[in-house]
Amino acid sequence: MSKAVSTKTGDAQSGAPLFKSDALHLAFCVVGVVGSLLLYGVLQERIMTIPYGEGANADVFKYSLFLVFCNRAVAATIAAITLVVKGRTDELRPVAPILSYASVSLSNVVATTCQYEALKHVTFAVQTLGKCAKMFPVMIWGYFILKKRYTMRDVALAVCITGGCFIFFMTGNTISRVAQDKNSSMFGVLLMMGYLSADGYTSTFQQKMFKGYQMTSYNQVLYVSLCSLALSSFGLVTSGQLSSTLAFISRHPDALSAMILLSCASSCGEQHTAAPGSRQQGTCRRKRSSCCCINSSTLATRDRLRLQARHSVWTAELSEQQQQLLAGSPTTCTL
Repeated sequence: MSKAVSTKTGDAQSGAPLFKSDALHLAFCVVGVVGSLLLYGVLQERIMTIPYGEGANADVFKYSLFLVFCNRAVAATIAAITLVVKGRTDELRPVAPILSYASVSLSNVVATTCQYEALKHVTFAVQTLGKCAKMFPVMIWGYFILKKRYTMRDVALAVCITGGCFIFFMTGNTISRVAQDKNSSMFGVLLMMGYLSADGYTSTFQQKMFKGYQMTSYNQVLYVSLCSLALSSFGLVTSGQLSSTLAFISRHPDALSAMILLSCASSCGEQHTAAPGSRQQGTCRRKRSSCCCINSSTLATRDRLRLQARHSVWTAELSEQQQQLLAGSPTTCTL
């Protein structure tokens, strides 16, 4: 999942501790991250790859910008409410220049849109595992923006991880279930490359903002999300997706509830990710990616078994009808 913004560990650790044991606190955060983002992954795949409705009325949701709009609206609302509840109303004002927030917002909107669009062309497992190749873009952006220097060990590790993703892509099934062109998986990979590049810039520039300004993660979430709301709204209106999205929701109201739950799961996962240290955050994300891939495989197996069962029923009915036709008795085809 492309994250709305990076969260600062100090925010979660300020105030009275909720847990006496650091291990218990970490376990709670791991469960929160894995549970929330696992739900996010399931809903993301359900919204973008499984049709709403049945038969001739079945529609596949195609409007990624509206999902970005929902995500940012929920994130901004939660950030504002949190600041008010904690009595930090002074942080409701921008700390950094608006252009700095807008820079992070633009790259985040591009990354999230590419992430959702990729599901139209590649499987969820490919999309999730492809995020492991984010190390290279982050290292490149960190070199130029933060002036970081990396050892050969860091480069070798990035090469190994990226190589593993490439092998998976070359040897496994990569085509999305809703792909209209069976050769479109390469376009899905290009979208994932766009996601990785934009998301790498997002996380790197956020670190620069945290170092350059005295701001909390809630302040950054609030203003980055507000800028993203403006950008996604502009995109929805100018591309004509707004009217199409509203028409889709009017035909399938249950889609809107899934989108809102998706946004809530994303924001909840980010709040839990803020609590552990950076090393523990990586552990949480890796566990989440593994669970998402396993869950995606389980859902795909379930759908395949349902199709096989339905095919068996249809075959049995057709066989019975053929026997009746051969016997000379009229029948009505139910296929």
